[in-house]
Parts: sequence; C-alpha cells; structure tokens
Amino acid sequence: MEKPPAEAMLGLLGLSGGEWVLLMVVLVLLFGATRIPPFARGLEHGIKDFLRAVRAESLRAFRGPGQSIGESLGAGLGKPVADALTHSNQTCEFQDPPALRLRQIKKQMKNQFILWIAQGFGAGRIPFAPGTFGSFVGLLWFVVLLLPGNFWVYLGGMVTGMFLSVRLCGAAEKILNQPDPGSVVLDEIIAVPICFGAWVGAFLFKNGAMPPPEYFFSRDTWLLTLVVCAAFRLFDIAKPWPVRQSQKLPGGWGVTLDDVLAALYVNAVVALALLVSAGR
Repeated sequence: MEKPPAEAMLGLLGLSGGEWVLLMVVLVLLFGATRIPPFARGLEHGIKDFLRAVRAESLRAFRGPGQSIGESLGAGLGKPVADALTHSNQTCEFQDPPALRLRQIKKQMKNQFILWIAQGFGAGRIPFAPGTFGSFVGLLWFVVLLLPGNFWVYLGGMVTGMFLSVRLCGAAEKILNQPDPGSVVLDEIIAVPICFGAWVGAFLFKNGAMPPPEYFFSRDTWLLTLVVCAAFRLFDIAKPWPVRQSQKLPGGWGVTLDDVLAALYVNAVVALALLVSAGR
C-alpha cells in the first residue's frame, strides 16, 4: 500500500512517528515553561503600548491649546507662569497652532499603528527569538489565505503581503531609526505562506482543489508543518546566497526579500522531498 506523501516525507527524516512525538515532548519540557510566559508578555506589551499611545494622543487632542507649553515653562519658571498659560488663562503668544498639533497627533498615532503591525501585533517585542515567534504568527496568515479555498486568493495574498511588508517594514526602520530592527517581524509573517507554496501546489495538482487549512495540522501532517517552519528559520538565519546579499537593498526591500528568498529555498527542499517520496 502506497504511503501518503506527508508520511513518506517524514520517513525520509529517519525518525518514526513515536520518535517525533518523544522529541516534541522533550522540547516542550525543556523550553515550554520558560518560553511561553515571555511570549504572552510580549504580545500583551505590544497591544498595551499601542492602546496607551492612542489614549495619550486622544487626551492631548482635548487639552487646551497652550496647556502643554504652559506646563513645561511652569516647571522651570514656577507655578505663576504655568497658571498664566493654562487653558483657563491663556496667553496667545504661547498658544500651539491647532493645525500643527493635529498633524503631530495624527503622525504619532500613524507611527504607533505601523509599528504595531510591523512588529507582528506584539510578537516582535518578545525578548528572545522574535523571528521564530513571528513565524508562528505567519502560520495564522497561512491559514487565513487557505480559508477561501481559492488559488488566486492564496497567490494574491502572498504578493500583497510582500509589498505591504516592504512598505511597512521600511517605514518601521525610519520610525525606530534602525536598519532591519529585530523587533520587526512582518517580513517573517508574510514569508510563511510562501514556504508552503510547493506543498500547496502539489496538493492542488493531485486533487484539483486547494487543501483545507486542517490538512496541514492533521495527525499525519502537523509534524511536517513544523519541519517546514523550522527549515524556514534555518535558511533565514544561515542566509545562503543570495539571501544575505539581498539585505543590502534599500529600505523595506532589504528587510523583506531576504525572508522571501529563504522561503523559496524551503520550497526547493519541499519540492525535492515530494519528488523523492513520489518515486518510492
């Protein structure tokens, strides 16, 4: 009886199903207790920081035009100056131009929103291995693209995600004033569906339909799904040619394309494994 492709591919790794389960249990025992809480805290801090920034800018919008300047001058020159420049007793010479303040508020809120997305909705704020946790968030994006069951939606989502990453990651670089910040993981997120392109294509070619999301998390395939994610992280960290060279591209292109190229390496490995398993 011919083995399913996923089972045959797992067999190529030299481990039986029981050995894989034992390996996963050991990894959870070693790392689960210490890694999961920081992951949750990172997500919590990311969401809280975004909401805190929105609330702060909203409060500033409702303060008196000269209040912030009055308070800052009052801190250095004394309470009478502060009282003279507050909302109840404004001095027109020190009033903030309302239009300028409104633009500043909008810019701050926009920057916080960009960072929230570029940092993977908080996953990038995890103090260790943010790219790995960003890849796990990428699995959710992968599932979202599979839900419609349409190849063109899947392809369009990958392309749209790539260009969105170029724009937002480039903007995040400017906001944080850092080249390719470690906390920016949107590039990892959008690359995960690309990693599964060969596998999705093989299923579509064989069955004439897109695979449902649960196919990749079934009892026979979930380990292989983790292997694909691990391979992506390996290529992303090792950066074989031309992955490392692509990082020299300007702005968000350098941040995004290295992950896209690493995902294409994964596709090549998966395609080779599928061909070998089909010939066995």
